Amino acid sequence: MASTQPLDRVVIRFAGDSGDGMQLTGDRFTAESAILGNDIATLPNFPAEIRAPQGTLPGVSSFQLHFADFDIVTPGDRPDVLVAMNPAALKANLGDLPHGGVIIVDTADFTKRNLARIGWDSNPLEDGTLGSYKVHALDLTHLATQAVEGFGLSRKDASRTKNMFALGLLSWLYSRDNDATISFLQTKFAGKPDIRDANIAAFRAGHAFGETTEVFEFRYEVAPAPMKPGRYRQVSGNLATAYGLMAGAYKAGMELFLGSYPITPASDILHELSRRKDVGVMTFQAEDEIAGIGAALGASFAGALGVTTTSGPGMALKMETLGLAVMTEIPLVVVNVQRAGPSTGMPTKTEQADLFQAIHGRNGEAPVPVLAARSATDCFDTAVEACRIAVKYRTPVIMLSDGYLANGAEPWKLPDLEAIEPIVPGYATEPNSTNDKGEPVFLPYERDPETLARAFAVPGTPGLEHRIGGIEKANRTGGISYDPDNHDAMVRLRQAKVDGIVADVPDVVVDDPSGRAKVLVLGWGSTYGPITAAARRVRLGGRDVATAHLRHLNPMPANLGDVLRRYEQVIVPEMNLGQLAQLLRARYLIDVHSYSRVRGLPISLGELETDLIAEIDAREEGGAA
Repeated sequence: MASTQPLDRVVIRFAGDSGDGMQLTGDRFTAESAILGNDIATLPNFPAEIRAPQGTLPGVSSFQLHFADFDIVTPGDRPDVLVAMNPAALKANLGDLPHGGVIIVDTADFTKRNLARIGWDSNPLEDGTLGSYKVHALDLTHLATQAVEGFGLSRKDASRTKNMFALGLLSWLYSRDNDATISFLQTKFAGKPDIRDANIAAFRAGHAFGETTEVFEFRYEVAPAPMKPGRYRQVSGNLATAYGLMAGAYKAGMELFLGSYPITPASDILHELSRRKDVGVMTFQAEDEIAGIGAALGASFAGALGVTTTSGPGMALKMETLGLAVMTEIPLVVVNVQRAGPSTGMPTKTEQADLFQAIHGRNGEAPVPVLAARSATDCFDTAVEACRIAVKYRTPVIMLSDGYLANGAEPWKLPDLEAIEPIVPGYATEPNSTNDKGEPVFLPYERDPETLARAFAVPGTPGLEHRIGGIEKANRTGGISYDPDNHDAMVRLRQAKVDGIVADVPDVVVDDPSGRAKVLVLGWGSTYGPITAAARRVRLGGRDVATAHLRHLNPMPANLGDVLRRYEQVIVPEMNLGQLAQLLRARYLIDVHSYSRVRGLPISLGELETDLIAEIDAREEGGAA
């Protein structure tokens, strides 16, 4: 029997054809790890093509899980263990596996034809290609079909249980609990008893195979991670965003209305909110992106909290209506789950290249607050904050997420809804001025002196009839105006309102443990994980580095300029060609160094660590000289 060894962390990547169930397998192993109490971070990676040809490199789907007995912030750079279900999966992922890494590979499809299809002239399991790895070559397909041969399944359906066999094997290898997965399979396939029983049998057979075979020298354990007391659940960024939008509407006492058109990778927000009629959520799956935002804006005009969700291509289509929301000064939340572009780009891959679009992507002077979530769980808090700003300041707000956050999962401590501050809509209920005759009237563009938010009355409120629209408004009265001075005044008022949101933006907090760092690494969005992890490694190596992160990108924190000027070098890692770096240079006249990676993947913390060390050492040598 294999002896058990403790480990502090493991990164596993499951890879196969998109029909091999790798996302389900990875998700179930993640759930088992979360139940055990490990800290977790995941990175699902889907083919960019729908129904990509089987056995080809473009058709490979993978799911990476990092689980540990301590706090982690990334799904890991390189897997310690690669589970490859076919030759294409092995070839596509082999370059990421460090020498000495473990490969568990299904040998069933290693035929000459399949190898030639991906450009291998010989079998890597036999020609020494894998000599520097620990390889366990197993015919998982045959083992799985043997385990389920008594269930009357077709050969194709029987072979599809190989992912559950592999999951059972890995569950044994890393001392996971079986009950949760068995319960999941019983529920998922409750209406298909043969499929249900076969998958459970394959899962149990994989676990038994690990326990009885002598293939594996060791079994491993990763202890639970210390966490604050509370109730936790596994959550993805899209799910957390949906919950945050519901919480924001609840705290404002408003009905939540989502007008949206399905688009990768934002669709899961629509899917989740469509299930929430029980808490008063109304969803409208529109015929296109323009109709989606139009319906959301109409709902906001009627007194609901209008929300629309999309990704980059859809964002481009929504811009005209977003400008209408700026002109009419109506609350609206727009969630952009960024993906690799331009055009269709790589729709299942991640990127941060829509920042310029969010801040400047409208005709005319049309300022909009912009926020960005830093992690899957932070999507909840950022969505609540977006709702708060939209309602308080009568403005559309753009919330930026990305494909990495949207699909990745983390443990989430369930929030106390009562601890979230209320959001006060403050809708007008009575006239706010008088006319020349001294009669009470309602002026829709009469502004709150503190926030500059305009007065807003729900249509149908007695005595508060008014008109709004896309043509320039006269100050206070809201009438159509072509007066040059009025236009200048209204443009400046709308800008001043957005600038004034800085009063509600917390100061940027710098993590500089020694207080001696000369280099500041500043991030936004999902670069939080790689930056935080890389900084930890740099400090463990005895070097000083400071980090800070921005949630509010427009307006930025009031103290940001002072923070940037405290450091000799400011480095901004981004998954674009340096968009935030350009904004900082222009706004603060500081020589910000752009660290850009545009690969459709999260920034590598290992590469970032190496480059930070080189930068810090160069500065130390320069100072000594």
